[in-house]
Amino acid sequence: MQNGRGETARQTNPTLDHDQHEPLTEAELVPGVLEGATIYGADNQEIGKVSHLHGAGPAAQVIVDVGGFLGIGAKPVAVGMASLDFMRDEAGRVHAVTLWTKRDLEQMPEHHHHH
Repeated sequence: MQNGRGETARQTNPTLDHDQHEPLTEAELVPGVLEGATIYGADNQEIGKVSHLHGAGPAAQVIVDVGGFLGIGAKPVAVGMASLDFMRDEAGRVHAVTLWTKRDLEQMPEHHHHH
């Protein structure tokens, strides 16, 4: 299913060499650092962005916006911090790598806020 962005070079970026990126420390696993971070799947495709966290550190739940276009129609799903490897690239941008695929995330139940 096309999402309107054109599934081309912008989404698949084989030039990203995550092995060369600096892992974040446990103290950096907080909302102010992680919110808005891009998440790359097993095939190095952009699969979502961090919306917000529930908690902080290794036990936090990371709410990821998946799909949609320009933030409209995205589906929030909750994944455990342990399934995401957060790091900084050469330019200092925080991002994460996971073994999940975009399809995996799209099939997860939608996260709902409990007020």
